[in-house]
Amino acid sequence: MISRSGFKIPLSTTSNQPPFIPVDDPTDAKMKFLKVGRVAIITRGRYAGKKVVIIQPVDTGNKAHPYGHALVAGIERYPSKITRRMSKTRQEKRSKIKPFVKVVNYNHLMPTRYTLELEGLKGAITSDTFKEVSQREDAKKTVKKTLEERYTSGKNRWFFTPLRF
Repeated sequence: MISRSGFKIPLSTTSNQPPFIPVDDPTDAKMKFLKVGRVAIITRGRYAGKKVVIIQPVDTGNKAHPYGHALVAGIERYPSKITRRMSKTRQEKRSKIKPFVKVVNYNHLMPTRYTLELEGLKGAITSDTFKEVSQREDAKKTVKKTLEERYTSGKNRWFFTPLRF
């Protein structure tokens, strides 16, 4: 390419943008922000206003749920407020959490800027967990244990406070 002054300009320096490469599959070009560990808020249904953490996102859907959805674990009943004056047993009782596990449509999730690293939950909940009630109960127990450990350690305090609206 020749400039107005007559000098040759290499093509690579004429623009600051990388060359355009067409994408065959439009789903590849989308930004995926609903990843494992992302904290979200459920906006519809029985658990509306409850905070959840995404365990397994399913962007394309499957036969049972033919839409984009996520397997989530959340808090149905948040821990109560505790003070130093309370006895140890009372503090333990008020620190209990009631969890839930659910498959939620992406349209009913509002993602937040927060993330939660829960290594214990990655293998605990799969799509097969929801086929039998006993498996779901076992998954809830493991979720309860890991969330209570996280709460007592004092990490991610925002996740364990109820949403005020």
